[in-house]
Parts: sequence; structure tokens; C-alpha cells
Amino acid sequence: MKRVAKPEGKFNIVIEEAAMPEPSPGEVRIKAVRSLISRGSEMGGRYTREHAVNPESMGYSLAGIVDAIGEGVDHYTVGDKVVASAPHAQYAVRPARVSSLQEQAQVVPMLPSVTFDQAPYYPLTSGAVSWVDIENIQPYDTVVILGQGLVGSLLMQVAKANGRGRIIAVDTLDSRCTLSEELGADVVINASDEDPIRAVHKITNGVGAHIVVYAVGGPAGPKAFDQGLDMLAIGGLLHLIGLYEDQPLPLTSGKIQRRRLLGGYYGQVIPSGVSLRAMQLLGSDIIRTDKMTTHHFPYMEAPAAFDLLYNRMDEAFGVLLNWEVPGT
Repeated sequence: MKRVAKPEGKFNIVIEEAAMPEPSPGEVRIKAVRSLISRGSEMGGRYTREHAVNPESMGYSLAGIVDAIGEGVDHYTVGDKVVASAPHAQYAVRPARVSSLQEQAQVVPMLPSVTFDQAPYYPLTSGAVSWVDIENIQPYDTVVILGQGLVGSLLMQVAKANGRGRIIAVDTLDSRCTLSEELGADVVINASDEDPIRAVHKITNGVGAHIVVYAVGGPAGPKAFDQGLDMLAIGGLLHLIGLYEDQPLPLTSGKIQRRRLLGGYYGQVIPSGVSLRAMQLLGSDIIRTDKMTTHHFPYMEAPAAFDLLYNRMDEAFGVLLNWEVPGT
């Protein structure tokens, strides 16, 4: 089979041959249809690194069809459509069930209403549902989401779907700000055109936001994090989700006093109700993956897809790899 790999060297994405995996007892094998490239983790944690990366960590949002079942699995059949936390590869083997309430399911059945173009967004959507639940947004809260990449956009859409609070989206790219407006943000602040701290204080009459969600990460993260602290109201919550800054975040003690800081915490376990909620949001088009998806690539062109995401951020957003390519 073919899979995406990242050998030694920055920006070094290749398609390599690998042995066909066989399911052990309790496992299923999935034949890939689509996979989603996550710009945050796959650029910051893989593509831009000098060291080689384990192919098993190249991607985590794959949708496909169960094509082989290991002994002891009775709740899946060959032909079932599923989403899996699995890498970019033609085939992936994953456990069919969780062994305890502390584990997150690696394979989840697709609802009939969810398409293969929507399904790869499920892992990030379920995370967004969990994070928004934990934030406990109240009806009159002002919520600022710093960063409108895939994660920030999904957080914004889930929060809007829940119908509580005033949701403010912040980004520095014109294309992402435009998309946030189209997807329903109550207010969009283009941080390249205006000071986001001043803008938030103007909107809130000087009080600041009840909740600030840091969904930036990467080289731009430290500045955005510091801005988040400055726009947070007394008693407010700063929810830290962004990663891959490769430098310390400026957590000034005077700024965090009388405010709360929460890491990207899901709770003890992602309950089955979160999985269902995420699938329902995708299947009902409340999560607008049609607007989020900007590019489709045949899997053989994965190097070009990664290059596009890294070098042309203003053009590329949701990028899907198509594994249903004739003759492969």
C-alpha cells in the first residue's frame, strides 16, 4: 500500500510503499477514501522539522470503509463507513472499541447524512464540541476566538450553533476574516487592520471579554497570547489551545491575576454524546465544510498539498487528500 511519509529534512514529504496491515483480534482495517491535512499540527509538528517523523503520526483525520475485521469484533461489518484517528495512508488498522472510559474511540461510525468530504473534519469537530462545552458559555458572555484556522473556525461554528454568547473572531488574514463572516461570527476583527485589544475593549465598553480562546500557535502565538491576556475581563477565562510556538508564552503574573487559565483540556473522557453531536453538526451542514474546504488533491500529490498549505496560507484552508484514485 501507499502512505504519506516525512523522512529526515525540512519540507520533505514523500509517498512511500508500506506493507499491507492486517487486523489483530479486536481491530478493524479501513480502506481510505479521504483524509484531511491539519495545518496546525502537520505543519508545525511535522513538515517544518528537520528530523524524520513516524508515518503513524502523519495525520489523524481519515474517513473510509471497513474492509477487514479482526476476531472478536461484532459491531462492525465489512462495508461500514467510518472515521478514524489514523494517518494519511491507503489502509489503516485501528482498535474497534475502547477498553475503558478514559480512552477516546479511534474508530467512529459515520452517520448516513455525513459525506466522505465532511467526515475527515470529525476529529477536530469533536474536539471543538468538547472545548466549547468546557468553556460553559453563558447567554450574555462575550467570547473572543484568537485565530481562525481549522480549529478556531470550528470552535466559532460550534459556539454559534450552541446559541449562547456574542462570538468575536480574530485573525490577520483577509481570507480567513472573510470566511469567518460568511460562517456567522457576530463580529470579525482583522488584526492586520486594527488593534484587536482596543477593538475588543470598544465592543465591551472597556470591560473585556468573558472568555478568550487562544487558537493561534506557531510563531505568531506569543504575541496573540499576550493580546489575549490584555483583552480578558477580570474574572474571565483564557482557554489555551494553540501549540507549536517553540518558545515560551508571555504569562505575565500581573495580567493573569483574578483571571483563569485553562489548558486544552477535554475532561476525563470524550463522552459518546460529544461524538454524536459532532457528527450531527457535520451531517446537518451547520459545520460548513463546503466553505472550509479549499482544495482536493490526489494522494500522490501530497507533497504539493503540504507545500500549498505552508507557502500560500491566504489561499489554502481545508485541504483533503483523495485516496480513491483510479488505477492505484
